[in-house]
Order: sequence, then C-alpha cells, then structure tokens
Amino acid sequence: MTEAPPRPTVAVLDYGSGNVHSAVKALIAAGADARLTSDAGFVRDADGLVVPGVGAFHAVMAALRAQRGDQLIERRLAGGRPVLGICVGMQVMFDLGVERGNDTEGLGEWPGTVTQLDAPVLPHMGWNTVTPGEGTVLFRGLEQERFYFVHSFAAQSWPMVRQDPFREPVLTWSTYGSSFLAAVENGPLSATQFHPEKSGEAGIRLLSNWIGGLAGATL
Repeated sequence: MTEAPPRPTVAVLDYGSGNVHSAVKALIAAGADARLTSDAGFVRDADGLVVPGVGAFHAVMAALRAQRGDQLIERRLAGGRPVLGICVGMQVMFDLGVERGNDTEGLGEWPGTVTQLDAPVLPHMGWNTVTPGEGTVLFRGLEQERFYFVHSFAAQSWPMVRQDPFREPVLTWSTYGSSFLAAVENGPLSATQFHPEKSGEAGIRLLSNWIGGLAGATL
C-alpha cells in the first residue's frame, strides 16, 4: 500500500495575538501539518508561515517586535519562503498604520498606509463578496464565494509599481463604504483582510489553495 505524502508543515506564529487556535484547526482541515509556535527554528524551516492578527495595529506590531516576529518574517521573505498574513496580520505588512490619531510603523513589506474605512457603521463585520485579480491562486475556484470580515481599518490603495523581473502582484478588492484590499498575492507573501478560518468551506478551500502552492512559491 502506497503511503500518503507528508503534509506540508505550517507554523502559525505565536506572539500573543488573541485566540488563533481556530486558524490552526482550519489549516489542518485544509491539509497542513500546522502548529502554533514561537520556535524560531520551526518558523524558519516550515514550508509555510501564517501570521495572524487580532486587535489594534500598534498592539500587534508591539507584540511582534517583542517576540522578534518581525525579524522572522523578514528572513523568511528574504529567502523566498511563503508567508500568509491574516486580518491585522495583513495590515502590518504595509508601511504604516493610522488608527485614531496614532501612526505606527509597520513591517514595510509593501508600500502604503492602513486607514479607517469610510463607512457609516464600523466595524465591517460579516460576510462579503470579493473581486479576485487576474491570475489568482488563492481564489482559484472561489471567485463567486463570500468571506467573513471583522475590521474597521484596511489598505485602501496600492501604490507599488511593478519592477521587472518580478511578477505583477494579484490584488483582490472588496467594498464596504469604500473599496479596500481584501487580499494580496505577491510572490512568497500573501495576505487576506478577511478571516479564512471563519469563512466556512470557502475559507478551507482558500487555505488549501495556499498550502498547495507552498513548494512552488516564486517571486
């Protein structure tokens, strides 16, 4: 009897950002050997790294830096190793977060500023549609699905200009009061503003799409 191939290993970065056990469970359901960990060696060597994020931009950045998570993320991306940010874990990939008068420096992997949504009721909480960009991997087969959002802030523009020989980033947009980035796929770094782990079967399938591409991630 042929043995099943080993599951890709995924580290869910443990830096004290809320209850992230649902993300671990969803990744396991999607086909990964997922572990909640702050172990630098496992984070470095895992096939994929997930950066969750709950709460305020400045609090997430402070917690990441306290655990040297910013350095772990930077080293993985410098080596072309896949990383997936979720919710505030997506927001901190940008240059700056502006929340209630506080400006906080982000990880700077992408240019741009995270600002409050222009909507009559906040937070944006519940199911919403998205418009995936051409060439998407994350949303393959999920173009008509809805995903679960809980946030008041988002990146609402994309100032990065593509430079050869790098591929054009795939941008997925959604709308709540104003348009905002619901997801970005940019070489080894991908991120979603919504919570795949709270998005039912569609979220599991999206995580499965990401897991399926771990071995072949390129810039």
